[in-house]
Amino acid sequence: MKLATTTGDLWGYTGSQEKSMQYIREAGFRYMDYNFGCDYGNRSGVYSEDYLKHFEAINTRAEQLGVKLVQAHSPMGKPLAEDNAAFIADTARCVEACGAWGIPNLVVHSGYTPGLTVQETYARNKEFYAPLLECAEKYNVNILVENFNKMHVEGLYWIDNATDLLTMIEVVDHPLFHAVWDVGHANMQEMSQDAELRLLGSHVRALHIQDNCGDTDSHLLPFLGTLNLDAVMHGLQEIGYNGYFPFEVGGIFKPFGQRRPYEAD
Repeated sequence: MKLATTTGDLWGYTGSQEKSMQYIREAGFRYMDYNFGCDYGNRSGVYSEDYLKHFEAINTRAEQLGVKLVQAHSPMGKPLAEDNAAFIADTARCVEACGAWGIPNLVVHSGYTPGLTVQETYARNKEFYAPLLECAEKYNVNILVENFNKMHVEGLYWIDNATDLLTMIEVVDHPLFHAVWDVGHANMQEMSQDAELRLLGSHVRALHIQDNCGDTDSHLLPFLGTLNLDAVMHGLQEIGYNGYFPFEVGGIFKPFGQRRPYEAD
C-alpha cells in the first residue's frame, strides 16, 4: 500500500487546493485525496464559473509536483432533502472532475432523515445515488459509501457499520458502487476492525485512516488515540486490499484564523 493524505486537512490553513497540494508534496507524499468540500464551502474551484479551467489547473499542478490524485471526497450536504436537486448536481460535478483527473474512487456519504424507517432510509438513498451512478458510468468512477461515526438520535437511522454498508451496496446493486472504510469512525463504535473489513471484503476500495479516543471524531494521527492499527492491518491483509492508505487527520491542522493574534506577526 502507498501512503496518501487529503487536501482537506490543509484547506483551512492554506485556503487553496493547489497550495495544499504543494505542502503535501513537500511533506513527502506522492499520492493525494482531493476534498471537494473545500471548494463547496465558498463556491470556488470546481464550483466556479471557470471550473473547466480549474480542471486543467489541478492537472497541471499535479504534473508539476509529480503527484497523483488517487481518490476524492464529495461535499457533505443533505442527500435526502426534498429539494436535493442542486446538491445532486454539485455532487455530479465531483464525478466529472474525477473523470478529468483520472481519479477512480469518489466518496459520497449516504443521507439520513428523522422519521424514516430503516427500509425507507435505504430506498431514499438508492434514489439519491441513481443519477450519480449514471454520471459515474460516463466517467468510469466508483462511488463509495462511507461508514459514519457514532450518533444516537431517537427516530434516526444512519449507516455506521459494515453490515449497513453491505446492505446499502446490495440495495443499490450497481457495479460501480462500493465502500470506503473509515477506521476512526469504526473506532468510535468500538468495532472489531478486522471482522468488519472481512465482511466487506472486495467492496473496500478506499480508506480513511485517522485516530480518536472513542468519544469524538477528532481525526488524529494514528497512535494518538485508542485505535488498534494492528487490527486494521490484519483485516486489510486478509481481504487482499491493495489500494492506497490515505490519512484524514485534519484535527492536527488548525485553521489560520484560529491562531492567537500577535501584532508583529
